[in-house]
Amino acid sequence: MPNKINSIHPHHLLQAKQIQNKKSSSKIDFKDVFQQVSNQLTISKHAKERIDERNIHIDERQWNEIYAKIQEAKKKGVQESLVILNNATLLVSAKNNTVITALDREESTSRIFTNINGTILINK
Repeated sequence: MPNKINSIHPHHLLQAKQIQNKKSSSKIDFKDVFQQVSNQLTISKHAKERIDERNIHIDERQWNEIYAKIQEAKKKGVQESLVILNNATLLVSAKNNTVITALDREESTSRIFTNINGTILINK
């Protein structure tokens, strides 16, 4: 079962209500509300196992930055992205907001990555 990085907080529901109030008609667009409420990445079971096995630590600030960059990449047409951090390399499906796998940086230096159409560098 996928692990969620961010959970839905009451303030997300408030944001959804604010979106509804901003609509000029009484009809609400589900897509708008869903995007506000689902600001999260899913970690596949495989990626979760690799993160645990390789002792990869990514804090909440980094996850939020990864999510933001994935959204930017998605707007540019990226579907599968390589996210390179100081301590890890992640393969992320921008299309599905899902972390597919994770490698530590040492391990990723000798790899060839295929089927990606975007790369995101996060150096912090």
